[in-house]
Amino acid sequence: MRICLLTVGKTDAGWVREGLETYSSRLSRYVPFSVSEIPELKNASALSKAQVKEKEGELILSRVTPRDTVILLDEKGKEYSSSEFAKEISKLTASGKNIVFVIGGPYGFSEPVYARCDGKVSLSRMTFTHQMVRTIFVEQLYRAFTIIKGEPYHHE
Repeated sequence: MRICLLTVGKTDAGWVREGLETYSSRLSRYVPFSVSEIPELKNASALSKAQVKEKEGELILSRVTPRDTVILLDEKGKEYSSSEFAKEISKLTASGKNIVFVIGGPYGFSEPVYARCDGKVSLSRMTFTHQMVRTIFVEQLYRAFTIIKGEPYHHE
């Protein structure tokens, strides 16, 4: 079982990359973890929002297998407390399937991606940049594993 964070676009802000690397490294103590970036579309400004979502959707779907559990980070997803999220991660990892969390592009996901997903998670009702979400999410994933293991990182 592996966990992958699949993102649309590259991380170009150094402080975001540093935070992502910090928590990815910590997380790797608990589970094989990787971040996979889908390059931004070329000539995206010449495409409509729907066309961008469709093309990004095709690229996302090409990176997941039929056996993967696919969870979208989506504003319409379920909100969890950190402890609730830890319980959900515990259930997901118990299946033994690879888990792919997906952060889409600025316009969200295409209908085929929504149709393929196994769940949706919202980090907040607030909007964050797609770059910041990477670090925030990986920290929450790390926090979930420390909660599962009963380690003193999280305080209630």
